[in-house]
Amino acid sequence: MSTTFARADRFALPRTALALLDRLPYALLAIPLRLAVAEVFWASGTTKLADWGAAVALFQDEYKVPVLPPDIAAVMAASIELSTPILLVLGLFTRGAALVLLGMTAFIEIFVYPLAWPTHIQWAAMLLVLLARGAGTLSLDAAIRARCLGA
Repeated sequence: MSTTFARADRFALPRTALALLDRLPYALLAIPLRLAVAEVFWASGTTKLADWGAAVALFQDEYKVPVLPPDIAAVMAASIELSTPILLVLGLFTRGAALVLLGMTAFIEIFVYPLAWPTHIQWAAMLLVLLARGAGTLSLDAAIRARCLGA
């Protein structure tokens, strides 16, 4: 076996693997992004609902959100955490939901848990992809767009 052939053969598998990964449709990548972000915020929202008194107390004693009274901040947070995950899972108004959650993530990072940036930057990265690229073709957004544009 020649040296040239052995060298070329050694790169065949990685090249093939990279070619397959390059062909992965965005729609398949968007689904786990949508589900992962949805789960994080849904869990937080349902935890608030499970013990509303404790949730309000958290906003009063630990979170100390500036400007907003704790009860209003808790209602706003729970509303966002319970509505946007549903939109993300369905792929409906995905970019709007991602923008709202990106704003909430920035707020949490700046005002509540500034040392939790390693977690928040992961959320932000997933949300930025969804904001920039949308939900993908396996979504209600794509179905609505196709129906409205006749495509």
